[in-house]
Amino acid sequence: MTRILIDTNIIIYREDLKEVPNDVQELLRILNETEHKVVIHPSSLEEIKKDKNADRRKIVLSKLKTYPIIDLPPCPKKDDKFISLIGQTNNAHDRVDNHLLYCVYKNAVDFLITEDEKIHRKAIKIGIADRIFHIREALEYFRKEIGRRILPLPPLKYLPAYNLNLDDPIFDSLKRDYKDFEIWWEKISREGRKARVHFVNGRIGAILILKDENEPINSIRRPLPKKKRLKICTLKVDPIDRGSKIGELFIKISIQTAIQKDIEEVYLTHFRERNDFLVSLIEEYGFKPKAQKENGEYIFIKQLVPCKSKKYTPQEVYKEFYPSFYDGDRVNKFIIPIRDKWHNRLFTEYAPRQTTLLESAGEFVVEGNTIKKAYLCHSRIRGMECGDVLLFYRSGDIRGITSLGIVEKVYDNLTNVTEIVSYVGKRSVYSLSEIKEISKKPTKIILFWWIMHFKKPIKYHFLLDNGILKGPPQTIIKIPHNKYLKIKEVAEINDRYTID
Repeated sequence: MTRILIDTNIIIYREDLKEVPNDVQELLRILNETEHKVVIHPSSLEEIKKDKNADRRKIVLSKLKTYPIIDLPPCPKKDDKFISLIGQTNNAHDRVDNHLLYCVYKNAVDFLITEDEKIHRKAIKIGIADRIFHIREALEYFRKEIGRRILPLPPLKYLPAYNLNLDDPIFDSLKRDYKDFEIWWEKISREGRKARVHFVNGRIGAILILKDENEPINSIRRPLPKKKRLKICTLKVDPIDRGSKIGELFIKISIQTAIQKDIEEVYLTHFRERNDFLVSLIEEYGFKPKAQKENGEYIFIKQLVPCKSKKYTPQEVYKEFYPSFYDGDRVNKFIIPIRDKWHNRLFTEYAPRQTTLLESAGEFVVEGNTIKKAYLCHSRIRGMECGDVLLFYRSGDIRGITSLGIVEKVYDNLTNVTEIVSYVGKRSVYSLSEIKEISKKPTKIILFWWIMHFKKPIKYHFLLDNGILKGPPQTIIKIPHNKYLKIKEVAEINDRYTID
């Protein structure tokens, strides 16, 4: 049985105290139907008991009394490694957050559901972000188990700015924070600028607007020098859309757009907020605050190409400079055979894949078009480590290497369904029934970052003729560096985005 820890703040985080938010009610119903065990951390209860508002304290405690409390939860105080990663704190609320995180870190629970962005950012630092859910993410994830989400996610649309309704709630905070926002919107509408938009129940759930620039960026100290940059003018994901991974997709689209335009730097400006979803999102993919504007906005910049004269670990390269990666002889290279069915599921954006009716109509389907992915198999090969290069060989129809990824983490010899579900986390493209079937044999989990699809697949006969394969691959194969270089050459991997 999967154990799910809930941050008690989700019960009351945005609605009237006397009524649990609708999405939380639905989530708790689903968890009950699917027999997952929802638990509360004793530190959360102690924090609530200290609330000086007696009426609020009584209401919240009454809502939580039906949930079991974790028995003797692990304590992070003496875990020097954990504390070094998340940092020391004297703040009582932060200490509670750390206790919640530590339960996931030590596998006392499988997942944590919270809207606290500080917790989400800390989870990235300690490598458990896939097991920490926002409410909408948890809804999307657990709905699949009961077949409640029958229709696919609404497609992403590319629309002229003038076709969008500025009275949509997603624009409220933008109009509040930027006094000239409506004037700017009129300007880009007249220019014919377009926006990538994701609709949820008739509302705008998420929006992305990009712009090429070649000019200095003004800041408090001194302007950032003139150079070609891609500016993310608008990237906003409403809470109603945080279960769809649309934010991750928007980061991916921005980076791919920059590469297509031969641009090495992507940036955005942003007013930091207390519970900042956007900062959590962009920092995970290498955006860093480099300067601040006079109006208080921070300038976040992402470099796509690392400095060739500096030394980086393989892990630093792909995490800080994605999609650049290290492919020298310090990392292993593996060919991973993958059946058509799973290839379609993992790489829904792969061009030769048969398109859906929605895609044929010129619309773009969100699900599966993400950077972080997970693959399950029964290979017994050892020695796969963070930073290693993965070459996905699609068997069946193509019989060739189509795609490249970089290992983030590997788990071996797993047969416990709950354990597999928790490690795969939010990246899962597998149903629970599929995981149950796969786990009948010792299972390997490969968590990886997608880097690219090759322009043309590297066909089996080339791999055979050049001694890279001895026959059709049936399991994961490790190949020497010199054979990888042959693949790299014929695949036309751009050296600009590799370090060796």
